Amino acid sequence: MTRIVAGFAGSLTLQVPKSGTRPTSDRVREAIFSALDARDAVHGARVLDLYAGSGALALEAVSRGAASAVLVEKNAAAAQVCRRNAAAVATAARSASRHAPHPLPTIDVRASAVSSYLAGASGPFDVVFIDPPYDVPDHELLEVLTALAPLLSDDAVVCVERSARGPQPTLPPTLTLERRKDYGETAIFWLTPAA
Repeated sequence: MTRIVAGFAGSLTLQVPKSGTRPTSDRVREAIFSALDARDAVHGARVLDLYAGSGALALEAVSRGAASAVLVEKNAAAAQVCRRNAAAVATAARSASRHAPHPLPTIDVRASAVSSYLAGASGPFDVVFIDPPYDVPDHELLEVLTALAPLLSDDAVVCVERSARGPQPTLPPTLTLERRKDYGETAIFWLTPAA
């Protein structure tokens, strides 16, 4: 079971696609958000979630105060799950704003291939989650990172999730590896725009 950990939608259960995706474990999600909270990166952020799956990462960010999120998922069934989860989080946001008025976040789900979305996207984005299937080859991920770099804000943070057994992703010169952290089978690579 996947649920929102914290924020106005905390403990909300999210639907997960029946197949074709690999949800980020609660432990890894909590570690990601603890790192983002430490740099105060989420509040008011414009979030992009590539290979969104259930949308759990972007929707967690929205629950914790992100201003907007775009969820990109090419699998039609998974994109439908993203839409249902986004609607549930939007309902929780409206309910929370009745008690403590705050601007409502915008959540946009795009049923599209990541490369197609990036070709027509306009940023800037402050926080980006990239959790491709582990079998997506490194050269394809490099193309995604290259297309993404011009859409980032100056102090953006990009979180890439890969198999801990695989190689470190090849980066374009426009992005810098800040650090790598392993959680069992999962490796998280933290990237920032090159100075």
